[in-house]
Amino acid sequence: MASNPPGACCTVGVKHEGEAKGQFQQVGGVDTYVTYPTDRSTKRAVLLLTDVIGHRFINAQLIADQLAANGYFVVMPDLFHGDPVPLNRPANWDLMAWLNGPPGHLLPRVEPVVKAVLGEMKSGFGCERIGAVGYCFGAKYAVRLLKEDGVDAAYVAHPSFVDAEELAAIKRPLSIAAAETDSIFPASKRHESEDILAKTGQPYQINLFSGVEHGFAVRADISKPTIRFAKEAAFTQAVAWFNQYL
Repeated sequence: MASNPPGACCTVGVKHEGEAKGQFQQVGGVDTYVTYPTDRSTKRAVLLLTDVIGHRFINAQLIADQLAANGYFVVMPDLFHGDPVPLNRPANWDLMAWLNGPPGHLLPRVEPVVKAVLGEMKSGFGCERIGAVGYCFGAKYAVRLLKEDGVDAAYVAHPSFVDAEELAAIKRPLSIAAAETDSIFPASKRHESEDILAKTGQPYQINLFSGVEHGFAVRADISKPTIRFAKEAAFTQAVAWFNQYL
């Protein structure tokens, strides 16, 4: 594994304040949050793959809107068939039971959703250049899309569940934002990922942010200046990456 499976830290965090600007619609038969740039162009697009809290979490919607404000058409699907994890579940709540099911939320159920939405982006919406964003749970699927006929570039933050073989198979640029304190993507996994990425021959980037924990790019307590800086810098990292490669 290039990162460990999800853990309890994947379900906790702080809900942010703000008003979403996008809308919900069916994309490829999937309930999806869609938000447009000012010029309404869909040529440069981002497929945003969420953490386990899902696409109806205001924090994720605000990130999608921020990407749109930077010129990207953003599509954020429901990866969980209407069954995301509510934020801040009790400590004894069993995440692995939710993942493994039944019905479960592993690759056989999730990847068809990703592929259906991506296909509609390319055909129905006319997207010409597409980047994938993956937060925590979504990172695995963003990485998997970096093979042929997937997306043109990807950015992931505090990834989980990414297999070493999936990372080694990428054929497109990848940027990673990592937290200093992260049992899911600890230093040993970062270093393993660096070794794998160096052998792919693809452009890559790994930025490490001190003073933050797993989930900081989505669910951080932004009332704390150091944490807010890391969250905003990680977002800027994604925009800069896509400006370069999309």
